[in-house]
Amino acid sequence: MNVLKPHLRTTIETLLGRHVSQRQIARQTGVDRKTIRSYGRVFADAANSPGVATGSAPPERPDAAAHEQIPPPRPPADAAGTDASTIATPVIVTPVIATPAVSTVSTSACEPHRAWIEVQVGLGRNAVAIYQDLVDQHGVAFGYNSVKRFVAKLRAREPERFDVLEFLPGEEAQVDWGTGALTLVKPGPKPVYRRPALFVLTLRYSGKAFRKVVWKMDQQTWVRLHEEAFHALGGCAAYVVLDNLRQGVLRPDLYEPELNPVYAAMLAHYGVVADPCRVGDPNRKGSVESAIKHTQQTPLKGKRFESLEAQNTYLATWEERWAAPRIHGRKKRQVLDLYREELPHLRPLPAERFRLFKQDVRTVDDAGLVQVGGSYYAALPAAPHSVVTVRIYDTEIELVDRTGAPYRRHCTAAQKGSFTLEDGDRLFNPSRETARLLRKAELIGPQATRFAQALFARHGRPSQRALYGLTNLARTYPRIDIEAVCERMLAADCYSYAAVKRALERLVTVSVSTHNTTSAATAPTPLAQAGPDIRPVAEYQAFWDAHTRSPLTAPLTPPSATALPEI
Repeated sequence: MNVLKPHLRTTIETLLGRHVSQRQIARQTGVDRKTIRSYGRVFADAANSPGVATGSAPPERPDAAAHEQIPPPRPPADAAGTDASTIATPVIVTPVIATPAVSTVSTSACEPHRAWIEVQVGLGRNAVAIYQDLVDQHGVAFGYNSVKRFVAKLRAREPERFDVLEFLPGEEAQVDWGTGALTLVKPGPKPVYRRPALFVLTLRYSGKAFRKVVWKMDQQTWVRLHEEAFHALGGCAAYVVLDNLRQGVLRPDLYEPELNPVYAAMLAHYGVVADPCRVGDPNRKGSVESAIKHTQQTPLKGKRFESLEAQNTYLATWEERWAAPRIHGRKKRQVLDLYREELPHLRPLPAERFRLFKQDVRTVDDAGLVQVGGSYYAALPAAPHSVVTVRIYDTEIELVDRTGAPYRRHCTAAQKGSFTLEDGDRLFNPSRETARLLRKAELIGPQATRFAQALFARHGRPSQRALYGLTNLARTYPRIDIEAVCERMLAADCYSYAAVKRALERLVTVSVSTHNTTSAATAPTPLAQAGPDIRPVAEYQAFWDAHTRSPLTAPLTPPSATALPEI
């Protein structure tokens, strides 16, 4: 405890004897409350010890000699040789003043309201709100500091313990964002410097890390940095632990977090599984947190760079020169040796890099198209007005289903406003079915094809109605007759659908009349009721009676063995 001057010590002793609170004594004397509390214990011990002056200080204090009587200086020896030490020295005894024992344990003014305050603290309310309610609802007269100290003691808890996480080589990598060193953004008489984003990916087993600074923290940059880290480290870990940042996790959830589709597709391409941390639990990825802090405080502390390239070059050099050869703080081994041990356990890199895309949703319009980048692409079999998922690559448009499997692919259109429609995607429209109608005419025969082509060449688009009629004639008339009529029309230079139909009708009429004349000339053979090849009616009657007789009236004896001839 601090050593006080005698007058301050006496003042404190007097005020404590009058049961003045330690806080008020500290306000009046300017002495710290801890010192007042220590002197209170000293005074109490002295009061309880008999024969000891209460005003005397403990012997270990330097100013304790102030209460002791200093003996007078020894007088010189007299002429007779008498030693001055034999002369009696008067002793002054300090009178003992008995004082009552002083209690040094102070009770908080909030103690009567402990139960109510504990409930409010459990609800998460702060000290200010609790103090205001105490004044308004309970009419307390003490100050806010009492409530603040009381609430702080209620919220005090033991330090949290953390588990030591151990992982196999190549099992886990951790990734996160930080901030880099100041980098020049705008040169000039007053240059402008800003801090870029620092990307760090750390292998959990060895502590080997990949570091790079970038200006953008978007989704595509996040994916590309992962790829660069995998290739720089020579392989991929089985799991990657990340925070619930937007570039990696769309919807944080304790049980089934929803990953960003582009990020999930990239990890699937490299055979890596994402393991997002729980919300508010950054200690799960303590290795990368320590790596970011180490990078910020050691190589980048107080540095300024003229470009991102210069900072990245410096980080790569520092990694190889200092970070990799360092001794791991917990494993007590060189990081580079641990990395060499872990490298064979990393997953091999695929032959091709990940095709980066941008995923979005589009609504199918009335024509069965989706608009991407100002151009239109067929979305069948998706229904009109439905929402579909589109992946936009550099040179390709891909439509995927709910499982992520593509069902339509289109090359990116070179010009805005263009349509990508195949014949199977088009709806039936009579105004543009000329090619289809000409193909139907080819099914009838070559003469019908020549007639249809000549008809369209003469009359143009209005002749499509005539082509419809010509191709539908095959439903009613034989194709050979249509071919014969079309050949006669071409020879006569007559290009009319009505003329072809009239000629076919006349041809049918002539055929019918000829058939009727031939039928009348040849009389039909009359039907015979009897003959050598016809059985008599009596046999049929007997057969009918034998097989239709009721079982109740049938005789018990079997019928005659004479069987009727089979019919």
